[in-house]
Amino acid sequence: MSISQPPKLSCLPTKLPIDGAVRIDLEEGIPVFRASSTVQSRIEELLAKQQATSLSTEEEQELDCYEEIDDYLSFVNRTIRNLSLASTQSAS
Repeated sequence: MSISQPPKLSCLPTKLPIDGAVRIDLEEGIPVFRASSTVQSRIEELLAKQQATSLSTEEEQELDCYEEIDDYLSFVNRTIRNLSLASTQSAS
């Protein structure tokens, strides 16, 4: 099984809380990494502001960084799920 390269993170949002930024849920016994409710609230706040008016340059960069983190978490989740599925299939 081939695993592609993880996306590169160019930055972390300056307002990203260091503690509690990511939560781990279990789905079918497989850990799934998600942004915490605090981070999700901040993203929703930025998206609402973006629709209502416009974001400052700093806010645009922050939102871009959250998008990169989301891509990274998606990659990690896909990789873990694929490895888990491959190990289940090889054990059968």
